[in-house]
Amino acid sequence: MKNEYELCTRCLMDTSDPDIEFDEKGHCNHCRELLQMREHFQLDGSRKDRLEQIVAEIKEQGKGKNYDCIVGVSGGVDSTYVAYLVTKLGLRTLAVHVDNGWNSELAVNNIEKVLKKLNIDLYTHVIDWEEFRQLQLAFLRASVSDAEIPTDHAIRAVLNRIAVREKVQYVINGRNFFTEGILPWSWTYSALDWKYIRCINKRFGLKRLRKYPHMSLFYLFYSVFIRRVKLFSILNYVNYNKKDVMALLKKDLGWKDYGGKHYESIYTRFFQAYILPVKFGFDKRKAHLSVLVCTGQMTRENALENLKYPPDRAERVAEDKTYVIKKLGLNMDQFENIMSLETRHYSDYPNNSHFFLIHNNRFLFSLLKLLKRLHVIPGGFADHVAVT
Repeated sequence: MKNEYELCTRCLMDTSDPDIEFDEKGHCNHCRELLQMREHFQLDGSRKDRLEQIVAEIKEQGKGKNYDCIVGVSGGVDSTYVAYLVTKLGLRTLAVHVDNGWNSELAVNNIEKVLKKLNIDLYTHVIDWEEFRQLQLAFLRASVSDAEIPTDHAIRAVLNRIAVREKVQYVINGRNFFTEGILPWSWTYSALDWKYIRCINKRFGLKRLRKYPHMSLFYLFYSVFIRRVKLFSILNYVNYNKKDVMALLKKDLGWKDYGGKHYESIYTRFFQAYILPVKFGFDKRKAHLSVLVCTGQMTRENALENLKYPPDRAERVAEDKTYVIKKLGLNMDQFENIMSLETRHYSDYPNNSHFFLIHNNRFLFSLLKLLKRLHVIPGGFADHVAVT
């Protein structure tokens, strides 16, 4: 971490990201890069035309099949709005939910209520709890700040496999520039790296992963190059204002708010509200709010005011702490021992970062962007390695 604390003068990012850089105006590299990208994501005629083209292509490819597309649903704002949009666009959709054992009651109710109103079929994949519990414990013992990767990887793996099974070429996700355009790599890592997950489980886990849904590099290439599965981030092609969307979902679908980004999961809520700030010294709200500030959805003053309050209510954090510790099969001493372990980085363990963080290699990144534009490589592959 930097020796002296510094806060960006334009957004909310600060030296809790050890890799942050500031220019002479005090603007950080995160908001500078976001504002450079903003022009690319401006909602103009070309993006609207592109959305119409892609929707027409999805419908054409869906002829003779049960569904036109696959949509992952968690009950959160982004995925719920995606389900709402695809219905409005007339796409025949299969919603896929991955149950990792940490759903809040509100999340379950939101999913059931929304999909019933939208008349969307639901497939739920329930992860083997004992395996998943041990894998989560392995990541906690590895002492890395990206301990949510086991869930994110399983979701991506299940979505790809269901798309292959249903012979559907489009997986439409809620990933978007307007609420997720900033997230430092010092805080997280790619959820697709099966080598990284496998190695952490081998070193710190107690069970072999026999049932856990995963996606090796081989299967990633197979699903993208052979079965032509594509990821489509539809929210980047519409006017996505989070405040307005939440009001719409409440009014039209009876959706209820969780009080925080990804708080539909009890574990994620506790991880972001307690483990990350207490053990790793950063608050992910700084990144989430910075995006809203830079995209004009919130003033910097209001965002800073939000940060004066803790990530969650003290009473709920205490309840979640008791619940999470018990559900993971730990006692308080064992949990506090995990919290006291020296923090580590994904690079401390075997991984395939040379592949999944290809944007760090300017030559390869530029080459892939060129190959994407020339249609030499499929867009689905480019999306997997974050080539926009």
